Amino acid sequence: MLEIIKINTEFQGVHDITKEVNDVVAKSGIKDGICVISCPHTTSGIIITSFWDKRGHTDMQKELGRMVPARANYLHQFDTPFDAAGHIKSSLMGCSVSCIVKDGKATHGSSQGIFFIEFDGPRSREYWVKVIEG
Repeated sequence: MLEIIKINTEFQGVHDITKEVNDVVAKSGIKDGICVISCPHTTSGIIITSFWDKRGHTDMQKELGRMVPARANYLHQFDTPFDAAGHIKSSLMGCSVSCIVKDGKATHGSSQGIFFIEFDGPRSREYWVKVIEG
């Protein structure tokens, strides 16, 4: 089962998509298997990280910005200087994650959530959730 979920992002936003992913897993009826969450965009990504303190998400974006700053002298210039930096950040963080499905639920640590992370934006985006039995 593949579900495509639309999301509207803000500039460099971090969006908790854990509930939506769990809803897809439940809807699939699959009790044991794998759930893959993938983003088909080149300036955003999917990550698993802590949900306890949203300031950690701000810290993460700031540190990524320090490591890969938006600047006007990238060879690749599309919309804004944030575009090229967004491609690099997406490559570093990754565009997909997978979770084990056990007893009909996507598993992850008790303080972890699944997040869509925007490195450019705002944009209309989508992410894909695929649940595979096995």
